[in-house]
Amino acid sequence: MRPVLVFDGDCGFCTVCVGFVRRNLRTRARITSWQSADLAALGVTRERAEYELLWISEGGVHGGAQAVARLLIDAGLPWSPLGLVMRLPPVRWLAHGLYRLVANNRARLPGGTAACALPKTFER
Repeated sequence: MRPVLVFDGDCGFCTVCVGFVRRNLRTRARITSWQSADLAALGVTRERAEYELLWISEGGVHGGAQAVARLLIDAGLPWSPLGLVMRLPPVRWLAHGLYRLVANNRARLPGGTAACALPKTFER
């Protein structure tokens, strides 16, 4: 199965980040917005897709900072060492905190709009 990277296509900040990925990383992943993806076929809910970036592969569904880590590993050198480090504690915990900080404030970041605001809650 070819990996799939699912992002929020309504969020300007997310779209800018995906543009960087498309221009600078060589990934095997199919990159798609959750709005245009068949989420049921991918095994994820709309609520989760709205909440965080998703990396979906045979290895399962990884969200947030761990989706970024999987993307970087898949991109190969020079990106893969950073992705591997992001999977290890305590860097993993720091990456998660940083991801949540950015995600929770993405409407305020460059390219962000009101559409970037996250839903108030998400149950895993």
